[in-house]
Amino acid sequence: MLGQPDSPPRLQGKFLFDKPWEREVFGVALSLSKAGYFEWEAFRQNLIESIAEWEDGYCAGQPRWDYYERFFLALKKTLVEAGLLSAAEIAAIDAAFVTANA
Repeated sequence: MLGQPDSPPRLQGKFLFDKPWEREVFGVALSLSKAGYFEWEAFRQNLIESIAEWEDGYCAGQPRWDYYERFFLALKKTLVEAGLLSAAEIAAIDAAFVTANA
């Protein structure tokens, strides 16, 4: 994870989180992986794919680059692949988030 192109942003060697949710999502991913719910490499591959999708799809009007948005998308995909949540549960979480921030 560290020192790789998909590594989290850092400032003076420490992880850089601009918003509280970024720290929380990072902590959830790390905790679930360490607890054996999924392999970190599986998540890492999903993160690389998520970053590549953003890079390949770049066009006018695209949302600005945000590492942790890509990280969160990769985590959600990993949770579905690991059978921890269903796609419907992920959609419900996303909908609740949009409603709460409207």
